[in-house]
Amino acid sequence: MAYFDAASTEPLHPAAKAAFLSTLDEGWGDPARGYHDGRRARMLLDAARETVASVLGTRPDEVSFTTSGTQAVQLGMLGVLAGRRRVGAHLVLGAVEHSSVLHTADTHAARSEQRGTTAEITRTGVDRTGRLDVSAFASALRSDTALACVQSANHEVGTVQPIAEVAAACRAAGVPLLVDAAQSVGRLPVPDGWSVLTASAHKWGGPAGVGLLVVRKGTRYVSALPYDEREARRVPGFENVPAIVAAAVALGAASTESAEEDARLSGLVDRIRARVRETIPDVEVVGDPIERLPHIVTFSCLFVDGEVLLAELDRAGFAVSSGSSCTSSTLTPSHVLEAMGVLSQGNIRVSLPRGTAEAEVDRFLALLPGLVARLRAGVAQPPAAPVAAAAEEGVVVDALGRRCPIPVIELAKRILDVEEGTAVVVLSDDEASALDIPAWCEMTGHEFVRAEPRERGSAYVVRRRS
Repeated sequence: MAYFDAASTEPLHPAAKAAFLSTLDEGWGDPARGYHDGRRARMLLDAARETVASVLGTRPDEVSFTTSGTQAVQLGMLGVLAGRRRVGAHLVLGAVEHSSVLHTADTHAARSEQRGTTAEITRTGVDRTGRLDVSAFASALRSDTALACVQSANHEVGTVQPIAEVAAACRAAGVPLLVDAAQSVGRLPVPDGWSVLTASAHKWGGPAGVGLLVVRKGTRYVSALPYDEREARRVPGFENVPAIVAAAVALGAASTESAEEDARLSGLVDRIRARVRETIPDVEVVGDPIERLPHIVTFSCLFVDGEVLLAELDRAGFAVSSGSSCTSSTLTPSHVLEAMGVLSQGNIRVSLPRGTAEAEVDRFLALLPGLVARLRAGVAQPPAAPVAAAAEEGVVVDALGRRCPIPVIELAKRILDVEEGTAVVVLSDDEASALDIPAWCEMTGHEFVRAEPRERGSAYVVRRRS
C-alpha cells in the first residue's frame, strides 16, 4: 500500500517511536511532584518544551501541550475571546479555515447570545487558488474585534496563506492574531507577528494525542475551562510525558531534515500537477501552484463519483483522501472548495509523507488515467431526462433525485445540442450542484447566469458560449 495521506496524519517518525518507548520507562512519574520520579518526568517535560520553543522561535513558558490540535484551537480562541471581552465580541476568520475554527466561532456566538450580547462573525473570502484576500481581511478588522484567525496553509488544497501581511494588518488594528499552523509546523517556518499559534504533533510525525498551544507574552488570555494549575493554567489534566517527548523529538528531527526532503517532495508534486492535466481530460488541479505546501496536491475529475474513485484507488494500493461532497456521508460540499469556487466532483487530495518513493508516484500516475476513464464509462446514466423548450428558460434538464456527478454530466451533454446564446436549465436537488455547476462553467467557458430556489431543489441557468 502506498500511503498518500500525510495531510491527515504523517507516519510516526522513527526517532519519535524510540523516544516514546524510552520515556515510558523514564518519564512515567507525575511531573508536578517533588520526589525523584516526578522530578525526572518534569525534566523530560521541560526539555521537550524547550525543544519545541527553539523550533518555533518562542519562549518555553509560552508553550503549552494540549491533547490535540483541535483542542489547542478551541482553547486558544475561547481564551483570547474571554480575555478581550471588554473590547468586544467581533471575530474575523478566513472562509477556508479548518472546521475546528468554524465550530468554535459558532460556540462563541451561541455563548454570547446566552449572555444577552451579539457576537458578529465576519468570514472574508479567498480567490480561486484558496489564497486569502488580505485587503478584505484588513478592512474587516474593527475597534470591537476581539480576535482574528487565519490558517498558515490550507488543509485541503495546500495553499500557503500570506501570514506576514495579515499579521501586519492585525498589528496596525491592535487585534491579536491566532494562526492555525497544523499543516505547516515542521515543514515551513511560520512568519512572526502572531499572538497565538496552534499545531498538532501527528501532522509532523509525532504521536497522535499531542497538540500545541502557544500564547505570546502580552496577549490577554483567560482560560475557558475551570482552574487547573498545569500547563500555565491553560490546559487541564495530567500531561502525557512520553507522547510529548516523542512529539518534541519528531519536531526537532523534521525541522532538521525538512529542507532537502521537502524540496524532493515538492518536485514530485509538480510532476503530479503536470501529468494529471496532460493525461486526464476534464480535470482541474486546484490550489496555488507556487505558494503551497511542498507535499500536497489536489485535483478534481469531472464526471466521476468521488467515493467510487477513492475506493478503486484503495483497491489498487493507494491511500488518498478527498474534500469532495461526493465522498461525504452528509453529501455537503467542502466549505473550502465552495469558497474557492472550484469543482468538487471526483476530488482527490494526494499528500506525500516523508520518504515517499519516486517509483510509487510514477505507478500512481500510470494507473490513474485508465482508472478515471473506466469509471467515467461506467457511471450509471439516468433515463433520458425530459427536454422542454420553455420560452423564457430555454432547454430544461430534469436531474431531480440524481446525485453528483449526474447533474453535471447531463448538463455537459445537453449544452452541446443547443446554439450559442441558448440557456440550459438544470433542475437539481443535489447540494453539490450549487458548487459544481458554476465551477464547471468557469472551467469550460460557458456562462453561469443564476441559481433559483424551487419548491424542490434549485434551477441552475447556464448559457452556452462557444
